[in-house]
Amino acid sequence: MAGYQNIFTQIQVRGPVETGVPLPRSDGARDFGAFMSYLAGKIGNAQIGPIYLGGYGVVSLLFGLAWFEIVGLHMWASVGWDPVQFLRQLFWLSLDPPGPQYGTQLFVPLNEGGWWIIASFCFLVSLVLWWVRTYTRAKALGLGTHVAWAFASALWLVLVLGLIRPLAMGSWSEAVPYGVFPHLDWTSAFSIRYGNLFYNPFHCLSIVFLYGSVLLFAMHGATILAVGRYGGEREIEQITDRGTASERAALFWRWTMGFNASMESIHRWAWWFAVLTTLTGGIGILLTGTVVDNWYLWAVEHHFAPAYPAVHGVVTDPAAATGAAP
Repeated sequence: MAGYQNIFTQIQVRGPVETGVPLPRSDGARDFGAFMSYLAGKIGNAQIGPIYLGGYGVVSLLFGLAWFEIVGLHMWASVGWDPVQFLRQLFWLSLDPPGPQYGTQLFVPLNEGGWWIIASFCFLVSLVLWWVRTYTRAKALGLGTHVAWAFASALWLVLVLGLIRPLAMGSWSEAVPYGVFPHLDWTSAFSIRYGNLFYNPFHCLSIVFLYGSVLLFAMHGATILAVGRYGGEREIEQITDRGTASERAALFWRWTMGFNASMESIHRWAWWFAVLTTLTGGIGILLTGTVVDNWYLWAVEHHFAPAYPAVHGVVTDPAAATGAAP
């Protein structure tokens, strides 16, 4: 007989639509109603909606759509409006920032980076307004603003890559292009140009928190699933009134790891690890090129990395040996 596995067993709860706590019409209006979805119930709650957009949400979506259209149409135009080639080369297409000759000028010819500036403006406005919407919705419901500040950490990294660091470097050309593989190529070239980003201590911290977030969320998710037969998914109740689920979960981790985070503190651990991923990553990117020109040489100087041994002895610069101008 098959054992109990709530990874696979999905029980869909269906009943009257849950519209949430009552709110004043002026602040709690729902733009779209709610309905039940069988497919959504296979992976989560079967209820879809209600959805609240409000003024901030509507304007954010409009600017986000403008960004999407500008980038997409520019990519399509770059292949001569051929739909087959557009789909075939989609992952290689890009919208690039202006060249270094334009510095940080705002008015750049459209086909030489102007579209990138307009798209980036729309992208920034969309993200900031969505953050405002997230913050105001939490306040309206009497929630803490943890989600908004977590989003702000990711927004910080976006701002560093596309606005703050290019302004500090004095050129839009330092920004990231829009595109899948062009984005990855930029990351690789960025690391090579500045002496291997792996020697950047803030990059190291970012990777630690990234992998740590994955580990913590996996550990917590697996633990709650494992004690689901004892009501472990009712975490709030387990926090205030410890039952057999939380007792077994705590004992398991003390047995296997020697330490147990509580059913409340594990969420704080995971929140901080996730937030610090983009926070430290943004700091590391911002310091690159503005404060540190070569992370490998910086690491050697600060005893963070060993120097390469001088295998071939001293190498003479050919230009200096011939007396030619550098």
